[in-house]
Amino acid sequence: MSKPEIDPNHIVVFTGAGISADQLATFTDDNGLWLKYRVEEVSSAQALKAYPEKVIDFYNFRKQEVLSAHPNPAHIAIAELEKKYRVSVVTSNVDNLHERAGSTQVYHVHGSLFEARHLESDVSFSIGDRLYSLENNERPHVVLFGEQVPNLYEVKKLFKTASKVLIVGTSLTVKPVCNLPKYARGRAEKILVSKHVNKRPYGFEFIPLDAIIAVPLIVKRWLNQH
Repeated sequence: MSKPEIDPNHIVVFTGAGISADQLATFTDDNGLWLKYRVEEVSSAQALKAYPEKVIDFYNFRKQEVLSAHPNPAHIAIAELEKKYRVSVVTSNVDNLHERAGSTQVYHVHGSLFEARHLESDVSFSIGDRLYSLENNERPHVVLFGEQVPNLYEVKKLFKTASKVLIVGTSLTVKPVCNLPKYARGRAEKILVSKHVNKRPYGFEFIPLDAIIAVPLIVKRWLNQH
Protein backbone atom coordinates (compact mmCIF):
# COMPACT_ATOMS: atom_id res chain seq x y z
CA MET A 1 0.00 0.00 0.00
CA SER A 2 1.41 3.39 -0.98
CA LYS A 3 2.04 5.98 1.68
CA PRO A 4 -0.14 9.11 1.78
CA GLU A 5 1.26 12.24 0.21
CA ILE A 6 3.07 14.69 2.48
CA ASP A 7 1.25 18.02 2.68
CA PRO A 8 3.90 20.79 2.67
CA ASN A 9 1.44 23.04 4.51
CA HIS A 10 0.61 20.56 7.31
CA ILE A 11 2.25 20.67 10.76
CA VAL A 12 1.62 18.18 13.57
CA VAL A 13 2.36 19.33 17.12
CA PHE A 14 2.35 16.58 19.75
CA THR A 15 2.34 17.85 23.35
CA GLY A 16 2.61 16.38 26.83
CA ALA A 17 2.52 17.68 30.39
CA GLY A 18 5.84 19.51 30.05
CA ILE A 19 4.34 22.20 27.83
CA SER A 20 2.36 23.47 30.83
CA ALA A 21 4.96 22.76 33.52
CA ASP A 22 5.30 26.48 34.28
CA GLN A 23 1.78 26.40 35.80
CA LEU A 24 0.52 22.82 36.19
CA ALA A 25 2.18 19.95 38.04
CA THR A 26 3.52 17.20 35.81
CA PHE A 27 3.44 13.56 36.86
CA THR A 28 7.00 12.40 37.52
CA ASP A 29 9.11 15.50 38.19
CA ASP A 30 10.49 16.35 41.65
CA ASN A 31 7.15 17.89 42.62
CA GLY A 32 5.06 15.62 40.41
CA LEU A 33 1.54 14.38 41.06
CA TRP A 34 2.60 10.76 41.54
CA LEU A 35 4.76 11.76 44.51
CA LYS A 36 1.67 13.21 46.22
CA TYR A 37 -0.96 10.68 45.17
CA ARG A 38 -1.09 6.92 44.77
CA VAL A 39 -1.96 6.36 41.14
CA GLU A 40 -3.76 3.13 41.94
CA GLU A 41 -6.13 5.04 44.24
CA VAL A 42 -6.96 8.07 42.09
CA SER A 43 -6.28 7.37 38.42
CA SER A 44 -6.93 3.74 37.57
CA ALA A 45 -9.90 1.75 36.35
CA GLN A 46 -9.78 -0.28 39.57
CA ALA A 47 -9.81 2.89 41.68
CA LEU A 48 -12.93 4.14 39.93
CA LYS A 49 -14.74 1.02 41.10
CA ALA A 50 -13.21 0.85 44.59
CA TYR A 51 -12.74 4.52 45.49
CA PRO A 52 -15.00 6.56 43.16
CA GLU A 53 -15.06 9.56 45.52
CA LYS A 54 -11.25 9.72 45.54
CA VAL A 55 -11.11 9.58 41.75
CA ILE A 56 -13.73 12.31 41.34
CA ASP A 57 -12.03 14.50 43.96
CA PHE A 58 -8.65 14.07 42.26
CA TYR A 59 -9.92 15.07 38.83
CA ASN A 60 -11.94 17.95 40.24
CA PHE A 61 -8.74 19.17 41.91
CA ARG A 62 -6.91 18.93 38.58
CA LYS A 63 -9.72 20.74 36.78
CA GLN A 64 -9.66 23.58 39.30
CA GLU A 65 -5.92 23.89 38.71
CA VAL A 66 -6.50 24.07 34.96
CA LEU A 67 -9.23 26.69 35.34
CA SER A 68 -6.76 28.83 37.29
CA ALA A 69 -4.07 28.47 34.62
CA HIS A 70 -3.63 30.41 31.40
CA PRO A 71 -2.16 29.57 28.00
CA ASN A 72 1.57 30.23 28.11
CA PRO A 73 3.86 31.50 25.33
CA ALA A 74 4.27 27.96 23.96
CA HIS A 75 0.52 27.38 23.64
CA ILE A 76 0.06 30.80 22.06
CA ALA A 77 2.92 30.32 19.60
CA ILE A 78 1.52 26.96 18.44
CA ALA A 79 -1.84 28.60 17.79
CA GLU A 80 -0.13 31.34 15.76
CA LEU A 81 1.15 28.72 13.31
CA GLU A 82 -2.40 28.58 11.95
CA LYS A 83 -1.82 31.99 10.37
CA LYS A 84 0.17 30.24 7.62
CA TYR A 85 -0.17 26.46 8.11
CA ARG A 86 -2.74 23.74 8.62
CA VAL A 87 -1.96 22.66 12.17
CA SER A 88 -3.04 19.47 13.94
CA VAL A 89 -2.39 19.57 17.69
CA VAL A 90 -2.24 16.09 19.21
CA THR A 91 -2.06 16.20 23.00
CA SER A 92 -1.91 13.70 25.83
CA ASN A 93 -2.97 16.52 28.16
CA VAL A 94 -6.52 16.64 29.48
CA ASP A 95 -6.63 20.43 29.90
CA ASN A 96 -8.02 22.97 27.41
CA LEU A 97 -5.07 25.34 27.21
CA HIS A 98 -4.49 24.74 23.50
CA GLU A 99 -8.09 25.62 22.74
CA ARG A 100 -7.95 28.70 24.94
CA ALA A 101 -4.78 29.80 23.13
CA GLY A 102 -6.63 29.66 19.82
CA SER A 103 -5.76 26.27 18.29
CA THR A 104 -8.72 24.99 16.30
CA GLN A 105 -7.79 21.35 15.55
CA VAL A 106 -6.96 19.64 18.86
CA TYR A 107 -6.99 15.87 19.32
CA HIS A 108 -7.09 14.75 22.98
CA VAL A 109 -5.72 11.20 22.91
CA HIS A 110 -6.21 10.76 26.68
CA GLY A 111 -9.55 12.56 26.91
CA SER A 112 -10.53 15.91 28.42
CA LEU A 113 -11.44 17.31 31.82
CA PHE A 114 -14.16 19.29 30.08
CA GLU A 115 -16.08 16.20 29.04
CA ALA A 116 -17.76 13.45 31.05
CA ARG A 117 -19.54 10.21 30.42
CA HIS A 118 -21.95 8.11 32.44
CA LEU A 119 -20.32 5.35 34.48
CA GLU A 120 -21.56 2.53 32.25
CA SER A 121 -21.26 4.35 28.92
CA ASP A 122 -18.60 5.19 26.36
CA VAL A 123 -20.51 8.20 25.00
CA SER A 124 -18.99 11.49 26.12
CA PHE A 125 -20.67 14.86 26.57
CA SER A 126 -19.46 18.37 27.32
CA ILE A 127 -19.73 19.72 30.87
CA GLY A 128 -17.92 23.01 30.34
CA ASP A 129 -16.26 24.45 33.41
CA ARG A 130 -18.37 22.71 36.03
CA LEU A 131 -16.90 20.01 38.27
CA TYR A 132 -17.74 16.30 38.21
CA SER A 133 -20.45 14.86 40.43
CA LEU A 134 -21.14 11.26 41.39
CA GLU A 135 -24.74 12.32 41.97
CA ASN A 136 -25.00 12.68 38.20
CA ASN A 137 -23.70 9.12 37.72
CA GLU A 138 -20.79 10.52 35.73
CA ARG A 139 -17.05 10.12 35.49
CA PRO A 140 -14.27 12.11 33.80
CA HIS A 141 -13.90 11.40 30.10
CA VAL A 142 -10.22 10.58 30.52
CA VAL A 143 -8.21 7.42 29.98
CA LEU A 144 -7.42 5.87 33.36
CA PHE A 145 -4.58 3.42 33.93
CA GLY A 146 -5.85 0.00 32.93
CA GLU A 147 -8.19 1.40 30.26
CA GLN A 148 -7.74 1.25 26.51
CA VAL A 149 -6.70 4.36 24.61
CA PRO A 150 -9.26 5.14 21.88
CA ASN A 151 -8.34 4.14 18.35
CA LEU A 152 -5.33 6.16 17.21
CA TYR A 153 -5.76 5.40 13.50
CA GLU A 154 -6.81 8.94 12.56
CA VAL A 155 -4.01 10.48 14.63
CA LYS A 156 -1.40 8.23 13.01
CA LYS A 157 -2.58 9.43 9.59
CA LEU A 158 -1.93 13.02 10.67
CA PHE A 159 1.73 12.22 11.39
CA LYS A 160 2.09 10.49 8.02
CA THR A 161 1.02 13.57 6.04
CA ALA A 162 2.88 16.28 7.99
CA SER A 163 5.86 18.09 6.51
CA LYS A 164 6.87 19.29 9.98
CA VAL A 165 6.45 17.50 13.33
CA LEU A 166 7.06 19.26 16.65
CA ILE A 167 6.98 17.25 19.88
CA VAL A 168 6.85 19.27 23.09
CA GLY A 169 7.02 18.41 26.78
CA THR A 170 6.73 14.64 26.81
CA SER A 171 9.12 11.96 28.03
CA LEU A 172 7.62 9.50 25.51
CA THR A 173 7.12 6.76 28.10
CA VAL A 174 3.34 6.19 28.18
CA LYS A 175 2.11 3.58 25.73
CA PRO A 176 0.71 3.52 23.13
CA VAL A 177 0.96 7.26 22.40
CA CYS A 178 4.74 7.20 22.91
CA ASN A 179 4.94 5.34 19.58
CA LEU A 180 3.26 8.10 17.56
CA PRO A 181 6.53 9.83 16.53
CA LYS A 182 7.59 6.79 14.52
CA TYR A 183 4.78 7.57 12.06
CA ALA A 184 6.46 10.84 11.07
CA ARG A 185 7.91 10.69 7.59
CA GLY A 186 11.63 10.56 6.96
CA ARG A 187 11.47 13.68 4.77
CA ALA A 188 9.60 15.70 7.40
CA GLU A 189 11.36 18.26 9.57
CA LYS A 190 11.19 16.79 13.08
CA ILE A 191 11.97 18.52 16.39
CA LEU A 192 11.66 17.30 19.99
CA VAL A 193 11.56 19.90 22.78
CA SER A 194 11.67 18.25 26.21
CA LYS A 195 13.64 18.47 29.45
CA HIS A 196 13.20 14.73 30.05
CA VAL A 197 12.88 12.01 27.42
CA ASN A 198 12.99 8.23 27.73
CA LYS A 199 14.37 7.58 24.25
CA ARG A 200 14.91 10.04 21.45
CA PRO A 201 12.87 9.07 18.40
CA TYR A 202 14.96 8.51 15.29
CA GLY A 203 15.50 11.51 13.05
CA PHE A 204 14.38 14.18 15.53
CA GLU A 205 16.44 17.22 16.42
CA PHE A 206 16.55 17.29 20.24
CA ILE A 207 16.24 20.60 22.13
CA PRO A 208 16.43 20.11 25.94
CA LEU A 209 14.91 23.48 26.87
CA ASP A 210 11.72 24.65 28.54
CA ALA A 211 8.79 24.79 26.13
CA ILE A 212 8.07 28.45 26.85
CA ILE A 213 11.59 29.32 25.65
CA ALA A 214 12.10 27.00 22.69
CA VAL A 215 8.67 26.78 21.07
CA PRO A 216 8.19 30.51 20.28
CA LEU A 217 11.60 30.55 18.60
CA ILE A 218 10.79 27.51 16.45
CA VAL A 219 7.40 28.94 15.51
CA LYS A 220 8.94 32.28 14.54
CA ARG A 221 11.39 30.49 12.24
CA TRP A 222 8.67 28.40 10.61
CA LEU A 223 6.41 31.41 10.07
CA ASN A 224 9.27 33.27 8.42
CA GLN A 225 9.88 30.30 6.09
CA HIS A 226 6.36 30.36 4.67
